Parts: sequence; structure tokens; C-alpha cells
Amino acid sequence: MDPKLGRMAASLLAVLLLLLLERGMFSSPSPPPALLEKVFRYIDLHQDEFVQTLKEWVAIESDSVQPVPRFRQELFRMMAMAADMLQRLGAHVASVDMGLQQLPDGQSLPIPPIILAELGSDPTKGTVCFYGHLDVQPADQGDGWLTDPYVLTEVDGKLYGRGATDNKGPVLAWINAVSAFRALEQDLPVNIKFIIEGMEEAGSVALEELVEKEKDRFFSGVDYIVISDNLWISQRKPAITYGTRGNSYFMVEVKCRDQDFHSGTFGGILHEPMADLVALLGSLVDSSGHILVPGIYDEVVPLTEEEINTYKAIHLDLEEYRNSSRVEKFLFDTKEEILMHLWRYPSLSIHGIEGAFDEPGAKTVIPGRVIGKFSIRLVPHMNVSVVEKQVTRHLEDVFSKRNSSNKMVVSMALGLHPWIANINDTQYLAAKRAIRTVFGTEPDMIRDGSTIPIAKMFQEIVHKSVVLIPLGAVDDGEHSQNEKINRWNYIEGTKLFAAFFLEMAQLH
Repeated sequence: MDPKLGRMAASLLAVLLLLLLERGMFSSPSPPPALLEKVFRYIDLHQDEFVQTLKEWVAIESDSVQPVPRFRQELFRMMAMAADMLQRLGAHVASVDMGLQQLPDGQSLPIPPIILAELGSDPTKGTVCFYGHLDVQPADQGDGWLTDPYVLTEVDGKLYGRGATDNKGPVLAWINAVSAFRALEQDLPVNIKFIIEGMEEAGSVALEELVEKEKDRFFSGVDYIVISDNLWISQRKPAITYGTRGNSYFMVEVKCRDQDFHSGTFGGILHEPMADLVALLGSLVDSSGHILVPGIYDEVVPLTEEEINTYKAIHLDLEEYRNSSRVEKFLFDTKEEILMHLWRYPSLSIHGIEGAFDEPGAKTVIPGRVIGKFSIRLVPHMNVSVVEKQVTRHLEDVFSKRNSSNKMVVSMALGLHPWIANINDTQYLAAKRAIRTVFGTEPDMIRDGSTIPIAKMFQEIVHKSVVLIPLGAVDDGEHSQNEKINRWNYIEGTKLFAAFFLEMAQLH
């Protein structure tokens, strides 16, 4: 047989077997119920210890966004604490020095080390690599927090604290699952690797360089990659995420001169930069959310009947979603339309104007130079460079029709591609089965409307299957005031990861 045909046949057979397993038409061994029960009981009995450890981690102000020496020291302390915990579990741990971060003001700060850890090297077992991050967004009680953001506080089963859900809680849940097997003196069902960073909230400085460097070493034996750094779409029903949108972030500058003008002296005789900019921004999207840039929808994957059915199967209470969002009315009326426009269609958002007067009071100024900021969330199979050309051409056309004497410059500050996975991969089936075991329900198969660059990066550099298994509820408030993770999500999430290890061992 032709080798290429042989590979195609093997691939088709693998997909067929997964589908048969999924539908229960062909059974694979289930994880030993007695072992599962022992592990779950251990997790329940030690949940207060797990919460206490989360409290100790939340207490570390590991803010990577503010480039301040004190926070960098906290980040180093956080990474050292995590490395020590993994070593005590028996992992081989390397804390990789990532050098210095050069700041715009010319100063530099040390980048916290990235942890590479390994537990087990049995060639007969599958190897699962878990990615997580231990840095957090800035938080201050004076900004609207009801409690001290760095003191984990439990209220009605909700654990409030910065990093509780993003991402210290999920990282600890994975480690807790490993510790349950260790404490019960049970072999880990799979080999486990960890890659844990401390700069995700600041753009994962130096991470891609390390992954590229380690792709033939640390990642060479990895079969699957798991990320738990997003949320469910509901408060009680678990989910598996198989896709995220990309992001192209644009700046459009309109300039007459560097100084501002007095509107009494110059108003009426100038092409005002702000008027030009408002016209440019107003040309990008209409009142129904439809992007007006010509050609922008050309590469969007066509909608299929099968995909529509996946949206119908997802649990989303529109009234609850609207109320929790504190929004009077969405652009669309049905669950399916809302999900599709969050996940599988591009969106354009206008974020702000730099150089405009935005203080309280009245100031009769004409800005001499303004910069509009907007972004487009990209979906398969949109291409970042093509979108950049389309947007630039559109804005140049609109600007030329105004016959303005001002100068316009368009630049793309950020370009991140969308990510989508094959939901027939082994670890998706294992995750579904683990969710059924722990939660007694089928998971929502969801995409995420935001951008998680690490998923695309792993898929492209390491060439391994990536799955996102979120633990947090939709109302956890990541990045916001009063961020929390429910105790139930944290503890049941620990059980989920333990069950996932066992399912992966059966299916690998």
C-alpha cells in the first residue's frame, strides 16, 4: 500500500474508534471505580487544606502588569513556592532563568523563571503537559473590592481573592489531583509535565522563545497539552473549550500639529483632527455590529448545520446572562445568534481616543493630534496580515474622501491568530468522560470569544493536541474587582483532573 494512503487509513480508523467510543457502541475499560472512590474521598477530606494552600498563594501579590521591583520580588517568591511544592511531590523541577525585561523608559527588570517540571517517564504511559500561570492583574481594595484582594475570603462558598480563578486556583487543582495519588501511594496513571510561567498577564514575555527552544527536548515526549485558564459559559454546567478568537489591535493617528488649538481662535478654519478621527472610527462598524471593512468576512468559515446543532445543545439562560451582565438588551435575541457572534464571527470594538480632552469640566480645546484605538477579534480562517491590509486600505479610502490636510497613519500594534482544535482528539473524549463521572452531565462544548495566544502557540510549535478544561463559573470575574472561585468548582475541579488522568490512561 502507498505509505500516504496507509497514514490516511490509520487516521480515519482512529477517528472512527473515537466516535464509536463516544456513542457507547464500542467500550473501552472504565477507570477502576474503587480507586476513583478512594481518590475522591481523599480530595473531599482534605479540601480545607487545599483551600488553605490557595489562601497562601493568593496572599502573594504576584502582579506582572505593573513594572515595579516590589511586585517582581513577589513574582519570584510565587514561582519559588510553586517549584518547592512540585519538588515535594517528587517532581524533577527546573526553574529556567529568563533574563531581563527591557522597559520603555530604558530601565530593566528581571523576568521571573519559568518552571519546567516532570513527574514520571514510563514509556508505556501517555504524557500530559499542563500549562498554567501564577501572575495576576493589579488589584487594590480601594478600586471597589469588598474584601482585601490578597486575603482569600470565603463568603457563602465563594472564595474571593485576586488570582483565585485566574489562574492560581486551577493550577493548584491540577497539583492537588497529583498529590491525591501520591498521598494514597498510587502510581500516577499518566506521566505529567508542567510548564508554569509568571508573565502571562504581561504578554507571556520570553515564553514563546523557551517553547521553541524546548520543543525537541522537554516537549519531545509530550502527547497532549492541557490549559485551564478560562471559564464556563454558565454558573453550574461544566464546559470544554476547543477554540478561541484571535485579535488584531489597531491605532489610527490623525495629526495637524503637535500642539493643541484654542477653538475660539482656530475653530471654523481648520480640518480638525478629532472630526477626521470620529469619521474614521464611525466608518468601521454599523449599529447592528456588522463590520464595514470590505472583504473582512471573505475568509470566515461557512456555517454548517452540524455547527448550528452544537450551539443548540449548549445550556445558556439568556435572561440570567443578560441580568448578570447588567445589559438592557443584546444585539441578538436567540441563544444561537449570541453564541455565534461571540465565537465564530469577527467583532470590532472601539476602545478609546488618546490625546482628546477627557477630564471633568469644560475645556475649549481642539486637539492637534489624536490616536483612535480599536481591535478586531478574528475567527478561522481569517489571516492577520490580510486583515491589516484590508483595514488600512479602508481607512485610507475614507480619509481621502474627506479631503483633509491632516496626516493619517494606521498601524497594527498586535496581531494574534485564532485557534481551533479537533474535538475528536483522544483528550477531548477523556475530558468528556471525566466530566460525566464527576458532574453527572455532558459538558458544553464551547469556544471562547477572547484570545488565549498560548493555545495557538503550543499547537503551532509543539504540534500536539491542545485542550482547554476550565474550572471557573461564568460569574467568577477574572481581571475584575471581587474575583472569586467557588469552593465547589475548586474541589470538584480537582476531582475532574484526577478522573481525567485515569481516563487518559484508559484511552491512550
